[in-house]
Amino acid sequence: MASAGQTTGRQRARSGLIAAYALVLALIVTSALMAFGAGGGAPQAAENVATPAAEPEATPPRPTGALKLPPKPPSSGFRTLPPAEAAGMVEVTADGLRLPRISASGWMPWIANSRRFDPSGPPARMGLLMIDVGASEPLMQRAIDDLPGEVSLAFLPGTPDLARWLRRARERGHETYLMLPVEDPNGPAERGIKPITTSADSAENLRRLHGAMARGEGYVGFVVRSAGPVSQSEATARPLVKEIADRGLAVIEINPPPDTAILRSLTVELGVGYARSTNILDYKLAGESVAGALDRLVTWLGESGTDRTPRHAFGVLQPNNETIDAIAAWHRRQTTPASFSLVPIIGHFECRHNCMTRLAIQPTQLRP
Repeated sequence: MASAGQTTGRQRARSGLIAAYALVLALIVTSALMAFGAGGGAPQAAENVATPAAEPEATPPRPTGALKLPPKPPSSGFRTLPPAEAAGMVEVTADGLRLPRISASGWMPWIANSRRFDPSGPPARMGLLMIDVGASEPLMQRAIDDLPGEVSLAFLPGTPDLARWLRRARERGHETYLMLPVEDPNGPAERGIKPITTSADSAENLRRLHGAMARGEGYVGFVVRSAGPVSQSEATARPLVKEIADRGLAVIEINPPPDTAILRSLTVELGVGYARSTNILDYKLAGESVAGALDRLVTWLGESGTDRTPRHAFGVLQPNNETIDAIAAWHRRQTTPASFSLVPIIGHFECRHNCMTRLAIQPTQLRP
């Protein structure tokens, strides 16, 4: 039988743990208020990513409501949810589609499916996102097996046997996303998936979005490859982003045009986790070696100091053998301790006022 002193000690430890969780939640809400103003005005764009076409800016980036996760991630990198909780994040429709949804207990797939990382590492954060995975099965297998687990992977929803590849990627430590299947003459053709277009009506586009969603499970959200007709049409994009928000998923935008911010504005309004990047590191697109692009991004991250807001940015790459080899070799060269943290893309999300509000009322999502 435990002594009175032991019981009191356990109670104090339990109280301390509860207080720690409360402190984490308070810090998240406070950071949102500091970033956006207590009056809840319109958020400002966060200029905290490097731009490949120009020299990195000299001024420190503005703080954002970047999502902060509690410390001590599980050894696998991913949460292990009880079967009932995991099943609660899947809706089976009348026609047999398995779609993601926010569970009755409040779990959002973009939080539940993200890879955890330890925020106690160096505050400068770097991420790598490989997009269009699945056009080539050998390259997809290499990306899953040979890249560091911290590299996030975005799969084409038309990839054959996608559900199995998503599971394998998770087993290898990769946070996963789906490419939003939109009309794009410059992107790879999807197989068995009709693209979302500005010429289709909202009901048809939502049907096509659901078709993509149902191809697999365990992903964080959708990646929009580049600016195009869909992302630049609010009438087309609004119902899509609302459906993504209602199902608890997130949005990543690649190379958003500076003169339009339709997707980002919709994510702010609807409370969706959002990330963007203008760092194209692929050697065929960026006009330099992958290793050189990675080193340049690391240099930019290292310019933040103790008196400046820590920088964070992620680079985007296409799957090819040269790129996979270059990332693997670059990762092996990194010294310990590093001057930056290589983290999955969840560590680069913006979570602004409405997004923070959604998370603040569901504190169970923020527990280790």
